[in-house]
Amino acid sequence: MKQIYLDNNATTCVDEKVLEAMLPYLKENYANPSSMYEPARISARAIEKSRSQVADFLGVEDSKQIIFTSCGTEGANTAIKGVVAQFADKEKSNLIASRVEHPCVLSVYESLEKKGYKTNYVGVDENGDIDINSLISKVNEDTILVSIMHANNETGAIYPVKEIAKEVKKINKDTKIFVDGVQAAGKIPINLDDSEIDFYSISGHKFHAPKGIGALYIKKGTLFEPFMLGGHQENSLRAGTLNTPYIVGLGEAAKLAKEALSFELSEVKRLRDKLEDGILSQLQNAKLNSKAKNRVPNTTNIGFEYIEGELILLYLNELGIYASSGSACTSGSLDPSHVLRAQKVPFTSLHGSIRFSLSRFTTEEEIDYTIKHVPEVIKKLAKISPFQKELNELGL
Repeated sequence: MKQIYLDNNATTCVDEKVLEAMLPYLKENYANPSSMYEPARISARAIEKSRSQVADFLGVEDSKQIIFTSCGTEGANTAIKGVVAQFADKEKSNLIASRVEHPCVLSVYESLEKKGYKTNYVGVDENGDIDINSLISKVNEDTILVSIMHANNETGAIYPVKEIAKEVKKINKDTKIFVDGVQAAGKIPINLDDSEIDFYSISGHKFHAPKGIGALYIKKGTLFEPFMLGGHQENSLRAGTLNTPYIVGLGEAAKLAKEALSFELSEVKRLRDKLEDGILSQLQNAKLNSKAKNRVPNTTNIGFEYIEGELILLYLNELGIYASSGSACTSGSLDPSHVLRAQKVPFTSLHGSIRFSLSRFTTEEEIDYTIKHVPEVIKKLAKISPFQKELNELGL
């Protein structure tokens, strides 16, 4: 049976070149990089090389502004809690985020709200674009943090984070800006030196590095309280023995992703558009949810009216096509996507929405196979749907 992996926003395969770069640090170069002898210095130099590679990947000249983390969730928690910890007066602590943020941001905001911090949320329109004017209107002298993702994990919508940061700072220069860049890294150009963003997090397993390694950009001079306490690693900003092989893998993946960016923006986008058009043209009940003005080149989200999403995934799985009904971090939940609800996707397709996300390793043959079989699955499920009248009107 074929295996067509179209869930790359959940995780990606590890690039063979990344694995090759890691192996020496899993075998002979295993010394703790914090030690003083020569084998340790080999590890330490490898880490600094990777730090420079990640900095270059993110458009950052000073690599000291990069610290290594375990994942995007740790990056978000570090930035948000690190900023908030400096403000004892909760009554004057205004936090702003979009309603479509990843759970690693929304869950932290919810916990802070329970502790007495004021939180404000900004919606998106029916296309998935954020209401910038609404966001800016909520900023005041008490605003300590604005959290906004660079690209949405479910729809691929790109948000104008540089513009938002600039406008926020005009109102309150002390407000910190945290950007979740997990779904943007490796898909669109990033230049943090040319921005007023204070924190930017990425996760390696979204661009062909292994799971368990990420990075956080912290603008020089930004004050915050470290999340991980212990030793003096990472200039005392993130304690814990440095994971040398995975850090090396992250650096190599960052280098490769930057080199492949033009391919991502052209060829991956072409295959995404082909998949999208191929499905939509064959099914009257297929509605595009990914309608933002700008979106990452690998992602499409399609709603199938009157068909249950979990059944679609089950049938696709039997054909070797692997996709998703939303964020992998919310799998197991029966609640419809908070992103699509915020976008006001109609109830008729809300529960039948499927995300397809490609990578630079996705092939034309795989897309052709998917275009052939997805409509077959939908038509098969239409025959057992309780909404026969509605589907008949749609030609199914």
